Formats: sequence, C-alpha cells, structure tokens
Amino acid sequence: MEGVSPEPLRSELDSKSKQDTAKEEDDDTFKESTDAEVTKIRLMRAFVESRDPSSKEVDDLMIRRFLRARSLDVEKASAMFLKYLKWKRSFVPNGYISPSEIAEDIAQDKVFTQGLDKKGRPIVVAFAAKHFQSKNGADGFKRYVVFVLEKLCSRMPPGQEKFLAIADIKGWAYANSDLRGYLNALSILQDCYPERLGKMVIVHAPYMFMKIWKMIYPFIDDNTKKKIVFVENKKLKSTLLEEIEESQLPDIYGGQMPLVPIQNS
Repeated sequence: MEGVSPEPLRSELDSKSKQDTAKEEDDDTFKESTDAEVTKIRLMRAFVESRDPSSKEVDDLMIRRFLRARSLDVEKASAMFLKYLKWKRSFVPNGYISPSEIAEDIAQDKVFTQGLDKKGRPIVVAFAAKHFQSKNGADGFKRYVVFVLEKLCSRMPPGQEKFLAIADIKGWAYANSDLRGYLNALSILQDCYPERLGKMVIVHAPYMFMKIWKMIYPFIDDNTKKKIVFVENKKLKSTLLEEIEESQLPDIYGGQMPLVPIQNS
C-alpha cells in the first residue's frame, strides 16, 4: 500500500487553524463591542470589501476603530477607511517604512519609548526641542510619523489598541517650530490611525509654544481633544503616576524605566 503524503493534510490543518484563530479574534472583538457596533462592523465590512478587495485582509478591530472615529456612521467611516487604504498603497508601498528612508529624523533622537501604563498601553515620549523642520521636504517627516506609529502598534500587548503619549516641550524654541510638520503628523494620526491615541500628556510647555498650539488646536477633532491634557510642572510626577506605575514611569520623570530610542525598540 502506498504511503499518503502528509502535505495536503498539513495544509488543511494549517488553514483550519488560521480560520479558528480569525474566528477567536472576531469573537473577542464582538465581546468588547456593543450590539450596535457588531451590526455596523458587518455592514461596513460588506461595503468596503465590495469597493476594495484588500479590505478582506484587515481585522474587525480596525474596522471598529474607524467606525468609532466617525461615531458609528457607516458611510463616513467607510469613506475614511477606503481613503486610508488608498493612501497606504501610495505612501507606504512596501508595507513598512525603512530606517534608511528617515535617517535625518532618526538622527535627531527625538522619540523614545519604554514601558506600559496601568491600562497596558505602550508609552511614547516625544521631545519637541529635538525636532527641526526637514531639509528634504514634508514627506520625510510624514514617513517618520508612520514609522513611529507602526512601532507603537507593534508593541501593543494582545487586547490593547491604544498608546499613551508624553509630549515634552522643554527647551522648545522658534527654531523647532514646524507648523506644517505638526499638522501633517496630526492628520496621519487622526485619519490613518484613528482611535490609537489613548491619551496625550503635554509637559513643560513654554509660553511661546502656546501661540503655535492655538494655530494647531482648530485642526484637532473633538475625540482627540478629549484625550489631550496639559500638566503643570509642580504636578508632573503625581499626574503621571495616576496613569503609570513608578516601575514603568520614565526615569527622567522620577520613575524607574530608562527610555529607549523608538528605532531601537
């Protein structure tokens, strides 16, 4: 009797395993979703898949994030999501940003990460005084923003979708001012990575920075505005400890966790 090759069976088992895993992920999504969200997720998925077949590759968590960003309006969320897919194909054609594409921004050593807050969200710290307007045009910094956001998303533990950001403005001067860069970063965060920001804590903000902030503020959507807080210097550590355990708090703020450049995380 001839032996039976294990390959077809292995392939079938692998396929079943992937289907089971996907089903478990969908089940987890639905457990954490309201009945209205479950219905809207299914409606939106059917619509976007009919318009762009690559939509089949994304999970229901991503669909839900876009829905939540548009108050569960399927039409608006679908338009936002399809625009995102088109943007990603053109702006990130390889599916990722290589460090060699953003060498100028990496050399500035301006974004660091390490540790998780009390909700399990990755912590990122950005130093505004280390940022300078790119000499190579706007796209270089936009690619750096995507690189940072993808790094943060990859660090999220299972079941977590958001991150906590600390924007440290200490030492910021007009030489660091980059209004176009700030607005581009905000646009990418809100339009392409909706519902990823859990909270942003702005610290050490000098008076002159507030002039720039007043120009940025009108472009921040209402959902994002609710997540941003300014913290006084005298309340800095106590406020951060409300969100972060001391063992996870960056050492520069009186905690125990050393910061690591985002590119090395």
